[in-house]
Amino acid sequence: MSIPVASPTTLIPVEDVKQWVGQEVLDLRDDKLGKLEDVFYDTETDLPVFAAVRSGLFGKHLTLVALRGASAGRDYLRAAIDKSAFKKAPSFDPAAELTIDDETAAYEHYGLEYRPTDAGTRRLAKH
Repeated sequence: MSIPVASPTTLIPVEDVKQWVGQEVLDLRDDKLGKLEDVFYDTETDLPVFAAVRSGLFGKHLTLVALRGASAGRDYLRAAIDKSAFKKAPSFDPAAELTIDDETAAYEHYGLEYRPTDAGTRRLAKH
């Protein structure tokens, strides 16, 4: 019987995910996706749900990446997604406010259930 070897990454403690802002975001194969720009929290549960990743030439757009299944190393955040799925993910202009349509598209892309708040407002917010 063999003893499992510890993974070189650790799960992200919920209270610490913002510590990786500015760090590289990698996919499952260690391909670079971009830099972690911000973290979006669910306003009803106060839990982090998405990382906003700045990518593209000159960082002209942000792409929301689901934090479900993400892990972290000392100087990177690894998303549970591959680069091809990241490229197909909805993105938005960093200078624009995130809309309900942006939220809906991100939740749907990652197969997450989405329902607007009871007040009919956005569900995601930055801390």
